[in-house]
Amino acid sequence: MSEIGLLIFDCDGVLVDSEVVSVAVMKRVLADVGWVLTSDEIIGRFVGGSKEHFDSQIEEELGHSLPADWHRQYAPWYQEAFERELQAIPGIEHAIDALTVPYCVASNSNHTRIRRSLELTGLFNRFDGRIFSAQDVRRPKPAPDLYLFTAECMGVSPADCLVVEDSRYGVQAARAAGMTVLGYSGGLTPESWLEEEGATVFTSMDQLSELIVATSGSS
Repeated sequence: MSEIGLLIFDCDGVLVDSEVVSVAVMKRVLADVGWVLTSDEIIGRFVGGSKEHFDSQIEEELGHSLPADWHRQYAPWYQEAFERELQAIPGIEHAIDALTVPYCVASNSNHTRIRRSLELTGLFNRFDGRIFSAQDVRRPKPAPDLYLFTAECMGVSPADCLVVEDSRYGVQAARAAGMTVLGYSGGLTPESWLEEEGATVFTSMDQLSELIVATSGSS
């Protein structure tokens, strides 16, 4: 790409170190409904996916539908863990503050969770007014809808957007939207999974500035 018009961050696993916390809670939730999985199995099946994907996989495994509000009883489990353990991804504050291009966040999480995650980690003021959620579109990631909606709202062509993702589903969504993708592998997703989906992989937010320069200079 010749010039970056917009940098779009995913939230979970890119801005906030929530994946480890979420996987631990997911493991408890799944066991409680009758499906015992290892942490690695949960990462492979669900990290970066949507609530709808999570629900459909459980229903398929259990062989019956779940009540529409079944998540409600487990919401305190996630909330308590996040309030107690959530931290920003190492180096992300410096990486954001060094940016010279417009930026925003686009996440499969709902607006309430995105806002609270950013508040808990001291990042909210950096993104206030530029927060996009799968709640805003019909289809969550891995569909391209959220990224296309984000680009439209920010007034930038998808071809001029650079996305920072940490999951296969997120990379698939950004690529389907016609965007260039950097894959952050400092979390739970194996580097090879991100590379296979077409992302340029990096392991530390300290590398972000130089990657942006390199990407904007590529053809």
